[in-house]
Amino acid sequence: MLNFMHLQIPFSFLMSVFLVTGCGGSGGASTSVTSQQVTAPVISSVAAQSGAKVVTLTTTTSGATIYYTLDGSTPSSTSQLYAAPFLVASNLTVNAFATASGATASSVTSQPFTLGIPSGTLVWSDEFANSTGSNAQPNPLVWTYDTGASGWGNSELEDYCGWGSSVSPCSSASPNAYVGTDGYLHIVAQQPSAGVYTSARLKTQGLFSFQYGRFEVRAQVPEAQGFWPAAWLLGNNIATVNWPACGEQDVLERVNAANTPDWNEGSIHGTGFTGSNLGTLYDFSGGQTAAGWHTYGMIWSKGSVAYYIDNPATPYVTYTTSNMSGLSGAVWPFDSGGNFIILNLAIGGTWPGSPNSNTPFPSQMLVDYVRIYAN
Repeated sequence: MLNFMHLQIPFSFLMSVFLVTGCGGSGGASTSVTSQQVTAPVISSVAAQSGAKVVTLTTTTSGATIYYTLDGSTPSSTSQLYAAPFLVASNLTVNAFATASGATASSVTSQPFTLGIPSGTLVWSDEFANSTGSNAQPNPLVWTYDTGASGWGNSELEDYCGWGSSVSPCSSASPNAYVGTDGYLHIVAQQPSAGVYTSARLKTQGLFSFQYGRFEVRAQVPEAQGFWPAAWLLGNNIATVNWPACGEQDVLERVNAANTPDWNEGSIHGTGFTGSNLGTLYDFSGGQTAAGWHTYGMIWSKGSVAYYIDNPATPYVTYTTSNMSGLSGAVWPFDSGGNFIILNLAIGGTWPGSPNSNTPFPSQMLVDYVRIYAN
């Protein structure tokens, strides 16, 4: 999944590398080679909320790879690989260096962040505000899309469509994802023709990521045969270690029509614990359903992932590194770096099964906001 690029070496640099050969019979050959050094990373940041920062790492050396640490240690090629801008909401120091094939590694760049943000402070959000008077594109600085009809490893039936796509069966005139004038993100499941389904899968991959904090999605989901709404996270390192080694955190996930009681499932997945190994059902009380508005939350800290519905003071499950005990080959992946966010509405697949004649189209998943609070 990685795109490898050849190191771009200027002609003027190549001309500085000589082969000097002696002219006499006793003359020998000598080689003088000068190695190019990768340009040290630049650490830049933009304001998030309440003093938090979104940090970006760049280098001017084409094709270089950046590694970084957040604990004050010197980075190496086994440190976190930079894949996307990341949220900083605590006191820490970013150390980064860059490498490229055939070149000398850069020096280390260091940047301390002394933010002093109290626990529980809102530090980043997308409120899906829209004052344009018409349906609008989700913020392109935050959201991109998975597209196509590959089945997504679950034999799903939908064709995921990005904003503005008019490639059949997608339609720019009837988008599957948009921010409405009501201030909600709309993710719309449609059936443009018999047996053909479209929907949307938004993600922050490559644009925004975070590690640790309290994550919330306030949402209202459709409930009918074949619908599979979800709000979840994957590790930035998925491009290098693949799934499930990158880790998956499922904050909102359910399928099909409402049950009595209705439910949501909070799960974590990683190497040695996929499927139903570490998943817990939350039963809504008092006749509530997932079709009503609810806040789906995760409290993520080192060695721990907890899930809650509506009230962060009462998580319904907490997973820790101790849950790896007894699971053959299980490796806890959630302290290895930042994660990106995914919001989607799948149709059909191995879990929910196919829609039936009672499944209403179009149907939509509404998202009021996505928020992150400091731990």
